[in-house]
Amino acid sequence: MVPREGPDSVQCPCPSLASLQAKDALRRKHKRKSRQHQRFMARKALLQEQGLLNMSPETRSSPPPTPLGALPGTEGTSGGTQRPRNESGGSSWSRKPTPRESAGPWPSKCVAIDCEMVGTGPRGRVSELARCSVVSYHGDVLYDKYVRPEMPIVDYRTRWSGITRQHMRKAIPFQVAQKEILKLLKGKVVVGHALHNDFQALKYVHPRSQTRDTTYVPSLLQQPGLHTRTRVSLKDLALQLLHKKIQVGQHGHSSVEDATTAMELYRL
Repeated sequence: MVPREGPDSVQCPCPSLASLQAKDALRRKHKRKSRQHQRFMARKALLQEQGLLNMSPETRSSPPPTPLGALPGTEGTSGGTQRPRNESGGSSWSRKPTPRESAGPWPSKCVAIDCEMVGTGPRGRVSELARCSVVSYHGDVLYDKYVRPEMPIVDYRTRWSGITRQHMRKAIPFQVAQKEILKLLKGKVVVGHALHNDFQALKYVHPRSQTRDTTYVPSLLQQPGLHTRTRVSLKDLALQLLHKKIQVGQHGHSSVEDATTAMELYRL
């Protein structure tokens, strides 16, 4: 005879395996939706910041975020200033460049540089700085000094550099010149022709975003009358676009003249 269970001996309900699996699947589904929602909101915020997506009505009253990575000499739009409403009546936060940004950095943020080198080392094949000139946006000379190389000069390269032995009598040491020049270039947009040679002579690397090399400007290279090649000399650019002759005579190049010409090309 099997004893009957009393009223207090109730069997404990245990969840089945199927119900546990269903709960786990539901939990994973919620997690996926949560991650998708986070990615969606991050993408939406990025599009709104870039001006590719209008903001929702409830967020239009709040100021737009200040854009990052503004060009040198430009300022972001004031956070408390709203843009005019469009014709459809909605307020769009599409960030269009201001006239100041479209025109590029301020003139006070631009300098042009040119260096003249002499030959040192075996057979004079090592190029070292012997003169450096820096001019402003408007062509005013900010710096022009002769520099004594760290190694003995083997070839003055006077035909191209214009440097002679007499110039070295008033030259300053390279370390001193380097410190003075880099102080002028700091935070500036540097203009020049074949700037990699100048920076190599200075033993310096300028930020690429703040470099304007007239050797690689497509709008200049596509001008009528220029040869269709990758690089055009500064002399040819000056003749074709500025209608002026540079680097003439028997006294070599002038770093002031070359820097000024590069800045004139940049102003085009």
